[in-house]
Formats: sequence, structure tokens, C-alpha cells
Amino acid sequence: MSLLSVVLSIAPIFIVIILGHLLRRKGVPNAEFWNLNDKLVYWVLMPALLFHKTSSIDISFQLLGSYSVVILGGFFAAMLFGLLSARLAGLPNALGSSVMQGAARHNTFIALSIADRVFGADGLALAALATALLIPVTNLTVVPLMVILNQQDRPGGVVRAVLNDLGRNPLLLAVAAGLSFNLIGANNVPILHETTRILGNAALPVVLMCVGANLRWNVMETSMTPLALSILGKLIIFPVVTVFLSLQLGLSNLEIYVALLFAAAPTASSAYTLARQMGGDAPVMAAITTIQTGLAFISLPISLLLVEWLVS
Repeated sequence: MSLLSVVLSIAPIFIVIILGHLLRRKGVPNAEFWNLNDKLVYWVLMPALLFHKTSSIDISFQLLGSYSVVILGGFFAAMLFGLLSARLAGLPNALGSSVMQGAARHNTFIALSIADRVFGADGLALAALATALLIPVTNLTVVPLMVILNQQDRPGGVVRAVLNDLGRNPLLLAVAAGLSFNLIGANNVPILHETTRILGNAALPVVLMCVGANLRWNVMETSMTPLALSILGKLIIFPVVTVFLSLQLGLSNLEIYVALLFAAAPTASSAYTLARQMGGDAPVMAAITTIQTGLAFISLPISLLLVEWLVS
């Protein structure tokens, strides 16, 4: 890989993101379209893609164990950094919860798109496996921490609220169904897999435009401290720990690259919605998401090249 080749490979992904942002700002076709598009992606297109990939990937249980240690190790290191750094900086809990989300969460859609674009079908299959590991853990940790930090009482308690969220998460359900089909050897069911393949092919370009449509440049005036801490956690701590663990466990170069994509991807667009619903600092969360997405165009190629130099 060279910097130019990686940038040229990734550039179309960010151009599509920018296109989505411009279309929404200009009201093309209208705001209702983009709201419905988010639902289409969340409930239909991405579940189809994840089911198709996880049901047909060749799963090695040794790789599954190693990938769990690598990806979840990086995730928890970044989350712990976000929580502790916000506390040491004296930030209020609402602001600290946004730092925590910014440091630890990842944009699944950008990571999947780059894995597909740069590393092809093998990279996308590994990215689907990483997604299967991160989705449940992210939900089981971030939501309770948001509740604790922001002291919001939810009927039935934190555990029931989290389980309810997980039980109706279409991405998680699609991954669970895909892995179940994989384990019983039903990885090429007529009609079902062709249908999910077609829908999955439509997922990534549509979802990238939705990522762009949800960027909020009009809330960029915010304190530099939470921005700096979230960027340090997401673009330094998470990737460094992930790569270190990958090297210790002897993962292949492709496996390291794909794990790095999730570690260094910008924080999730849905973090803004969660902050708004659960008492976090939503304007700061929007600024963190927007700035990290912009920085990712440069930071992701540089991260990949640094790791290529390291493993070679």
C-alpha cells in the first residue's frame, strides 16, 4: 500500500458522505426522505448485508477467540480512557458521557465500506465478524453507563432496558441469525441468500449518504477539552491497543488491518441520538461525531500505512 493508493481507495467513500450532507442541507428531495432512509438502512439494508456475510463467512473458532480479545480489548481500553480522562478533567457527567461515547464507539458503516473497498470480499467478511463482536458488547456497556452517568431512571431498571434494546436491535438480530445459519451449514439457501445479497449490495452506498446527512456542522462551537479527549481515545488509544494485542496474538496482516479499521473509525452517528435521549451533552456529541468523521479521511490511511510498516 501507498498513501496515495489508500487515499484514492477511500476518497469515494467520503465523497458519498459529503454528497449525502449536501443533499440534506439543500432539502433534496426533502427532510422526510432522509428520516425514512435512516429507517430503511437500519431495519432492512444493513441487516440484510450482515446476515448474508455472517451466514456465509468461513468462521474459525480460533480466529473468533483472538478477534474477541483484540477488538474488545481495544474497545474497553478506549472506554476506560474516556471515562477516566473526563473525570480527571473535571467535566460534568453529561459531558463525560459524550467523551466516553466519542472515545469508544465506532461507525460500523464506514468501517464496513472501507474494508470492502480496500480489501475486497475477504476484508468485508472479516469486518462482518468484527461487527458481530462489537454490536452486543457496545450496547451492553454504553447504555448502562449512560444511565449511571446521567442518573436517569428507566422503568424496570437498567438491565431490563438494555435487554429490551438488544432484543429489538435489527443489526444484532441479523448477526445472530447469520451465525446460526452458518453453524448449521445453511450458508447458501436459495432465494434467501440471493435476496439478502441484492439488498446488502445496496446498503453501503445508501448508508454512507445517511452518515453525511446526519453530520451537524452548525453545532461546532464547543469546548476543546471534550473534543481533544474523545479524539485521543478514538484515534490513538483504541488503535494502539488493538494493534498491540493483534501482534501479541499473531493475527495475519489482513486481520490486523480490518481490526484497525474498526478501532480507528470515527464514532457512531447514532451517538448523538443516544446522548439526546439519555441526558448526555448532545451538541458536543454532534461536534465530536462531525470532527472525527472529517479527520478520518486522513487518519485512517495514515493508520493503515503505519501498521503496514510495523508488520513488515
